[in-house]
Amino acid sequence: MHKYDYGKISSNLPSDILRLIGFIREAKTKDLYRKSQYMREYEDILSIAKVASVKFSNAIENIVSTDERIRELVVRGGRPLNHSEEEIAGYGVALDIIHSEPLNVEKATLHRLHSVIRAGLPDERGRFKTRDNVIAEIDAEGNTRVVLRTVRFQDVETNIDAMIDAYLLADTDGVEPLLMIPCIIVDYLCIHPYMDGNGRTSRLLTYLLLYQHGFDVCRYVSLDEHIAYTKSGYYRALNESSSDWENSKNDYVPFIRYFLQMLYECYTDLDTRFALKGTTKMKKGERIELILKNSLVPISKRQIQMALPDVSIHTVDAVIKKMIDEGRAEKVGGFRNARYRYRER
Repeated sequence: MHKYDYGKISSNLPSDILRLIGFIREAKTKDLYRKSQYMREYEDILSIAKVASVKFSNAIENIVSTDERIRELVVRGGRPLNHSEEEIAGYGVALDIIHSEPLNVEKATLHRLHSVIRAGLPDERGRFKTRDNVIAEIDAEGNTRVVLRTVRFQDVETNIDAMIDAYLLADTDGVEPLLMIPCIIVDYLCIHPYMDGNGRTSRLLTYLLLYQHGFDVCRYVSLDEHIAYTKSGYYRALNESSSDWENSKNDYVPFIRYFLQMLYECYTDLDTRFALKGTTKMKKGERIELILKNSLVPISKRQIQMALPDVSIHTVDAVIKKMIDEGRAEKVGGFRNARYRYRER
């Protein structure tokens, strides 16, 4: 049986992971202050993020519908017409539960969330699997590839109990949650406790764990959307971090890195929403400078350009170069992963 011990994950970590944790924690602190100033605006984007999370978390599992139909089911409370729509609507209900209720990380919570998303046949909802299954990836051509063979169904409850106990112990001991959460998700998916719906319940568990530790950016920007757009990277990181998992010789670092990068992107997306406030009458260079100044985390040139579609990447290059030369901006990271942040003088 895999040995669950989240107290060991903080040793000998790569510098990029430590840097990402620093950026995210800084963004979290600054975001609390910004939210106190723009509470109305934060409330306005809650439903947008919710619909995106429902759409993309289900899309990862090839459960799809139109944007309008998803809004009808999730925002306006429309009646599901088939099993796929039940699963889409159920994910929205599960998000509402996590957003509004103080939940404990325990088997009863997992069973409840699984039941709410209506995964599998009626007699499988909210119950651990009764036969073996695997983690599989379906490519664009519809071909299925086995990513991981999971825990035997007879051993699921024992493993889930051990995982939860290890989490509670590590949390009490003050283990960095940004390291612990992705490790728990790897373990959860390697256990694969249900016949269906494991991917979606793992993402709900991710939200629950983040919210418990004060990281609520995913209420306002969909983490599911970022995972969906990097689906191959998600499966690749999961595959790398689950290799030799059953013998407790796996390396969590690839999935930790992937998870932190996605969470970082959520903060960056939230930044660009607020960085653009009041910029409609500004010149292009002034708007670029304001985005950089208002950003809580370092941001790439491409992200700035995407936030300002009427501004060319060449203009972004020129403005940032000028700011660096004048000591008003600095570069963070290497050539391919370069990001920039405002520098107070």
